[in-house]
Amino acid sequence: MPRDIEDLVQPDRVHRSVYLDPEIFELELERIWYRAWIYVGHESQVREPGDFFTTEIGRNPVIMVRHGDGSVRVLFNRCAHKGVMVARRRTGKVKNFVCSYHGWLFGTDGALRGVPLADGYEGTPVCPGNPEFGLQPLPRVASYRGFVFASLAQDGPGLLEFLGPAVEGFDDMVDRAPLDEVEVFGTCARSLQRSNWKFFFENQLDGVHAGVTHESSADAAKAVARQYFQKPEDITPAVRMIMAQEPPEPRSVWVKLNSANFRYGHGNFRGYQEHRGNDPVTREYEALIKKKYGEDEGERKLARSIHHTVVYPCLSIGSQFQQLRVVKPLAVDRTLMEIWHFRLKGAPEAFTRRNLMVPNALNTPATVISCDDYENWARAQAGLEARAQEWVSMHRNYGSDRQDGEVLRSTIGTSEAFQRNQYAAWREYMSAMGTA
Repeated sequence: MPRDIEDLVQPDRVHRSVYLDPEIFELELERIWYRAWIYVGHESQVREPGDFFTTEIGRNPVIMVRHGDGSVRVLFNRCAHKGVMVARRRTGKVKNFVCSYHGWLFGTDGALRGVPLADGYEGTPVCPGNPEFGLQPLPRVASYRGFVFASLAQDGPGLLEFLGPAVEGFDDMVDRAPLDEVEVFGTCARSLQRSNWKFFFENQLDGVHAGVTHESSADAAKAVARQYFQKPEDITPAVRMIMAQEPPEPRSVWVKLNSANFRYGHGNFRGYQEHRGNDPVTREYEALIKKKYGEDEGERKLARSIHHTVVYPCLSIGSQFQQLRVVKPLAVDRTLMEIWHFRLKGAPEAFTRRNLMVPNALNTPATVISCDDYENWARAQAGLEARAQEWVSMHRNYGSDRQDGEVLRSTIGTSEAFQRNQYAAWREYMSAMGTA
């Protein structure tokens, strides 16, 4: 196989080892996950001082916590004594963090507050207030409209520069809230994918697969709809989205779509389909938005047609239905998926609960649609072990992409421009430090 990182990704193909090689996976952790801005959580998960939420960046356990001054801190979840994780639960509320091993005490700003048997440390650097022995803050932490990111790198682009045009995914979600704020609603659904983490992101902007992979799922949904949804107002946006997986003949819908692909591997898909309904719940909600922004501006915000926004390498934003899918790499062939739903503050309760139907019907581990995808990715992971071909093709519509300033646009919806853009970013990250 090629050993130079730059040789693993070519403009129209990718070497199969980028999905299979454990050594390359370890390099991805170091060169991508530990350098890029990675999504940590939302500020609504730590509303009051002492509220905390634990998660991971690669293999690094971290704590997001609200400090007494109102700021949100992100700290490594590791006691400076023996390395024990001081926050053991996923969420909670504390006055201080206490290590369960030897009782070291840490404030919500990470500062070491106290150690048992303090006289045993006389003459040593271990003492309250010494930053060397506190819970270490991550090098960089920033948020955009309440969405908190962190980076393990000491330098690099700021968060806004990193996100670039992909901020529209967050804007599209928050602008839909009558009170200009969103909050995490309920807990998340977690599932294990038996495949490399990059398969998910390739799939997010792939309009072609839906009509093939999900045809049987859509057929089942339409059969249920014909039996139980007799009136036009019964066809809610959630039902409409499931039914729309049917492959059009000819594939005119897919051809008309376009992907916008940004630096650092981000991108989104526009014009996928119209999800807005004409039922009483939708009309009540849309009236609130138009009252807030005015008729024209309200309609412009409601009419945004962004299918997914990918924030590479960690996040997919489903802004129309207030959903985030958070990707966590576990091994070269194992990926953890977390699905979070958000409430639009000020929206009718019926609207919020109905929107929950979308992640529950499409993306949770129990749905046939997610199972379709997971099965394909697992088959790809296994199939790439075959030495029939060394390369994975990304040739579809190669050469027709259009560079529009810093944005790479597909000229047809069936293009693999988004995959080529993601791997161009992968190559840039991975080749910055040498060879595999």
